[in-house]
Amino acid sequence: MSGNRRYRGLSFGLMTGLLLLLLSSCNFNRKELNRRVTLRRNDDNPYGARIAYDGLTWLFPDADISVANMSPRNMTSGEEKKAVICIASSVEATPAEVKALMNFVGDGNQVFISAFRISDTLLHTLGLRTAFHFFYGSEQMDSLTVGVYSPVDAGYKTYTYPGDSYDTYISSLDSQYTSVLGRDARGRPNFVRIGYKGGGAIYLHFAPLAFSNFFLLHKKNMAYYENALSYLPQTTKQFIWNDYFRYGQPRRSFSALQYIFGNDALRWAFWLLLLLFALIYIFDSKRRQRMIATIAPLRNTSLEFVRTIGRLYFQRRDNRNLAGKMAMHFQDQVRTHYHLPATVLDEDFVQRLAYRTGYPKEQLQGLVDYIRQLPQRGHLPDEELLDFHRQLEEFYKHT
Repeated sequence: MSGNRRYRGLSFGLMTGLLLLLLSSCNFNRKELNRRVTLRRNDDNPYGARIAYDGLTWLFPDADISVANMSPRNMTSGEEKKAVICIASSVEATPAEVKALMNFVGDGNQVFISAFRISDTLLHTLGLRTAFHFFYGSEQMDSLTVGVYSPVDAGYKTYTYPGDSYDTYISSLDSQYTSVLGRDARGRPNFVRIGYKGGGAIYLHFAPLAFSNFFLLHKKNMAYYENALSYLPQTTKQFIWNDYFRYGQPRRSFSALQYIFGNDALRWAFWLLLLLFALIYIFDSKRRQRMIATIAPLRNTSLEFVRTIGRLYFQRRDNRNLAGKMAMHFQDQVRTHYHLPATVLDEDFVQRLAYRTGYPKEQLQGLVDYIRQLPQRGHLPDEELLDFHRQLEEFYKHT
């Protein structure tokens, strides 16, 4: 009996191990879901948009379907009205592009934009504000529920799928011009229409994953696609799937001047500022005088000549002759600068020279007495010559 129990226990353990091994192998070979959000018209992955693009041909069988990578500034209107469809993760339009987009819609054309984020420039122009739903606690971004208004049933039909969700909704709008066509799981607007008198309209949709392959293939969610696009006029003969904001936006060069010229007010301010700087430059350049170059004063060549001759005499040791030349130069300076006759070096001469130069009379009297005694001197020592030179230099510096 105990042997049978051991046998049954061993059999049960083997069966349990084989079952766990089989389950683990199944989990190992299970293919992971590609969660990359591309929303590209030619992608077959769960978050591509091939089904949404291909569905245009049977939803609008009489229309011409084309693909473009065209800036709103290059959109032109013709006799036949057009509908432009853009499904992307983000639509960042410059002021110039928003202006061109509004002109295109004002001519009677249709623009359908579905994106998680739309630039504030476009939202401000349309009088809209958006917000993003943050998940808290046990809430998960693992399902999306959207609703679209059905004129037939006079109510909203909701659709859901077990995939990713990025909840962007409209927090503020002008109900006078804006019609709400769709809401999220909490009843907040996420799909609106703004119409224009010429028959044109712009549609803003903030749940682009509702146009992904995963969402449209889940149960009967294709009806959401049909109802959402049914608001586009059936008489439209030309539909353009525009990938500009998907592919063109990253390559667009942005600069400060581009932004300034794209805004009317900033453009006028820029040109007025340049004109102001030009006027300031013109008037300021006329008033400002060219800098006058510094002209060095003329050198006293005669004084330099005397000093050169003096050095030559000093080198020859002819001190008496050199002192005489220095005395003659002193007398010449007095005649030239102070217009005093220097032939008679008497007390009257000293008094008049001291009065005109302001040089101390006692020192000037000693200098003049020494000059008068020079002709009677025989030999003149170097120390005496240097002292005479020092007295003359002090006189020249003072006067």
